[in-house]
Amino acid sequence: MALLTRFELFKLRTVRVTYGLWAAVAALGALFTAIEASRAGATGSGVAALSTAAGQSIVTTTTSWSLLFAAVLGVLVASGEHRHSTTALTYLAEPRRERVLAAKALAAAAGGAVFGLTASAVAIAIGLGAAAGAADPRLVPASTLIGHAAGTCLGAGIFAAIGVGLGSLLRSQVAGIVTVLMWGLAVESVIGGLFTSVRAYLPYTAATTMAGIKLGNAAFGPAHGVNGGSPLPFAAAAALVAGVAALLCALAGATSVRRDI
Repeated sequence: MALLTRFELFKLRTVRVTYGLWAAVAALGALFTAIEASRAGATGSGVAALSTAAGQSIVTTTTSWSLLFAAVLGVLVASGEHRHSTTALTYLAEPRRERVLAAKALAAAAGGAVFGLTASAVAIAIGLGAAAGAADPRLVPASTLIGHAAGTCLGAGIFAAIGVGLGSLLRSQVAGIVTVLMWGLAVESVIGGLFTSVRAYLPYTAATTMAGIKLGNAAFGPAHGVNGGSPLPFAAAAALVAGVAALLCALAGATSVRRDI
């Protein structure tokens, strides 16, 4: 198992798409953090001024893109071999296909955690830099910033494993990526905006609250910032997201992974 995981990690380190997604995480994180910092304190922006702890907390947790890109990475890890017709060679080397699936999930989770760490580092650096540029002192404790970064890493890692389960089920890169983006950008925003009492239990939303993002602030469109409901405790949110990952991987292991190739 350890050898399989190291092999999957080696593949992640030696393909360009990993670095492309990593760069996209950093670039989008920088862009949206800068936008949030520029809107801080403006009337109707929904972002408190950088002279407040609430404003600094919002700006330094602009990390939701890392979760989606981590899931995309997981989809690519799982479905890439089907696209390039290398699955047969992998299963000849390790006939126990569930072990291959588990190794892919572990490797993708490690890559996803790196995405989360990158997004947090960028958001914290730009957010605190903007506050310092406005001569505002840092009001968010270092322990809180570290906790948010750790939550982002964990959430992104689990979401990468979700991507592996989804990619293994669908076997199609395009279908898997579209599903991830549509779920995060549209489905949860619509459901969460209409039914605020249940949005804390939606996996993407739960993962964003693990990262310290205010409930509703990771939604898109009219649902962004809509008040209502309470976030799950960190442990409950982590258990929920991990349960989704385990369920998808279990379904893949019992169905599509066993099919002829």
